[in-house]
Amino acid sequence: MGKKDKVKLTKEKKEIMVEKIKKYYFDERDEAIGDLAAGIFLDFIINDLAIEFYNQGVYDSFLYMNDRCEDLLSIQK
Repeated sequence: MGKKDKVKLTKEKKEIMVEKIKKYYFDERDEAIGDLAAGIFLDFIINDLAIEFYNQGVYDSFLYMNDRCEDLLSIQK
């Protein structure tokens, strides 16, 4: 998953995520940030951090499926 394959969000999803970031900053840090700052922060997460979550999900799926395949082999006769 390279830069050209980055996560693509619909406008509506991005707006929801921006609002959640703004709420987080207000609730946890007692700071009000605007749409621009929250959008820039979201872009940072997408461009620089999301790949780690994606890769972890792929790895976890591999472990799960690998474990299930071993279970399947145990029913051989």
